[in-house]
Amino acid sequence: MTDVTGAPADVLHTLFHSDQGGHEQVVLCQDRATGLKAVIAIHSTALGPALGGTRFYPYATEAEAVADALNLARGMSYKNAMAGLDHGGGKAVIIGDPERDKTEELLLAYGRMVASLGGRYVTACDVGTYVADMDVVARECRWTTGRSPENGGAGDSSVLTAFGVYQGMRASAQHLWGDPSLRGRRVGIAGVGKVGHHLVRHLRDEGAEVVITDVREDAVRRILDQYPEGVTAVADTDALIRGAHVGGLDIYAPCALGGALNDDSVPVLTAKVVCGAANNQLAHPGVEKDLADRGILYAPDYVVNAGGVIQVADELHGFDFDRCKAKAAKIFDTTLAIFARAKEDGIPPAAAADRIAEQRMHEASAARGR
Repeated sequence: MTDVTGAPADVLHTLFHSDQGGHEQVVLCQDRATGLKAVIAIHSTALGPALGGTRFYPYATEAEAVADALNLARGMSYKNAMAGLDHGGGKAVIIGDPERDKTEELLLAYGRMVASLGGRYVTACDVGTYVADMDVVARECRWTTGRSPENGGAGDSSVLTAFGVYQGMRASAQHLWGDPSLRGRRVGIAGVGKVGHHLVRHLRDEGAEVVITDVREDAVRRILDQYPEGVTAVADTDALIRGAHVGGLDIYAPCALGGALNDDSVPVLTAKVVCGAANNQLAHPGVEKDLADRGILYAPDYVVNAGGVIQVADELHGFDFDRCKAKAAKIFDTTLAIFARAKEDGIPPAAAADRIAEQRMHEASAARGR
C-alpha cells in the first residue's frame, strides 16, 4: 500500500496523521451490478463545497487508486484557493479502463454515489471522462459540472485550462526575461491531448516554436497535420526534456499525468521554465528545491492549470464564457505574485503558492469558527 507520496504506508495513517492527509472525508464506492469501484476524496470544505473532477483510470491496485484520489483532492484545495473560488478541494477516481469498462449504467451508479453526499462534493471531468459522461452523471446528480451546453453546462473545460497555462507561461517569461512575449521561444509540450492541443494553438498564434510528444501517435499526427510549420515532434518525453536535437528548450510544459518532475528528469532538463497543465508534477517533496538549485523557474501546476476549474465553478451560477476567460486571464497576475512572494521569502515558488493558499483556507476556517 502506498501513501500520497508513493512511499509504503497505511492509508488510514495517511488520512489521520500524515501531513499529506488531513482529508475531511473519503468514500469508497461500489456497485456490483455495474462493476463500479470508485473513491471520492474530500480534502477540505473550508472555502465551500469541494470541487474537483472524476478520473477514470486502470489503476494497478485499489491502494494506488486511493492514494491518487487523496493526492488529487488535496491539490484541488490549493488550486481552488489560489483561483479565488469559494470551493474546497475534492476528487474522485473510478477504477477501470475507460475504453473497456465505461458504460451508461456505471456512470449513472457513480452519479448516485456523488448525489448521496448531498452537495459536499461537486464533480466534473478529468482524465478518462468527458463532457458526454458528465451529462450522464448529471441525470442522477445535480452537483455535476462540465456538462454540454445542450444540458445546461459550459462544455469542454480544457479550452480555458490551456488559456490559463498560456498566461502562466507569459508571466514566467515576464519574470525571467522581462518580457511576456513568447515569440521565438522554444516550448516543449509533453502530451497534446485535451489541453495540450489548445496550448499549441496559443503558442503558434504568438509565434513560438513548439516541440511535442505524446504516447498516442494519432494525437501527434493531428497536431503536425494542423501545423505544418513551427511544430516538430520527438519520440518521447526523455528526448523532449533533454532537447539536444533542437539546442534545448526555453519552456517545458508537462501536460499529461503527474510526477513529471522527478529525480530522473530534473537533472537533465534543458528548459529554463517549467509551466504545464498536468496535476501533481512534483514527484515528491524536495523536487521544487532541486529545480530552484538548477536555476529553473517552476510555475506551480495548480495555479496555472486552474482555468478549467474556474470554468466549471462558474457553471454553477449560470455560465458566461467571457466572464470566465477574464478570471482565467488573472492567472498571469497570480503567477507573478507567487514569484514575487517566493523572492521575498527566499523560498521556491511552489512553497510560496502553498503559503498563500493555506493562508486563505486558514482565514476562511477561522471566520467560520472551525
